[in-house]
Amino acid sequence: MATPPALRAAIRKRGNPNWGRPIPAGPALPTEFELRIRQLQLTAETYTSSCDLRAWCEQNRNRLYVPEWLLEEWGITVDLNFGAVARPNHANNS
Repeated sequence: MATPPALRAAIRKRGNPNWGRPIPAGPALPTEFELRIRQLQLTAETYTSSCDLRAWCEQNRNRLYVPEWLLEEWGITVDLNFGAVARPNHANNS
């Protein structure tokens, strides 16, 4: 015996079952700084004594995350207008 069309429509669920629910947070990914620390096998106590880490921080201070306390420890300054060189109109609109 065939199922009546009204019953088939009631059985079939329609729409997004997750509608209105918050989107679950994705996994926390390590920063480039944290990846470099792992690669150099450093601990928090040995950050300031590493010549390789200091060179990396000097090269990437304007592009990537480097902890502020570490920049202050080494006397490295960040160029706040670094991104404005590539996008001059963007700096004026902000």
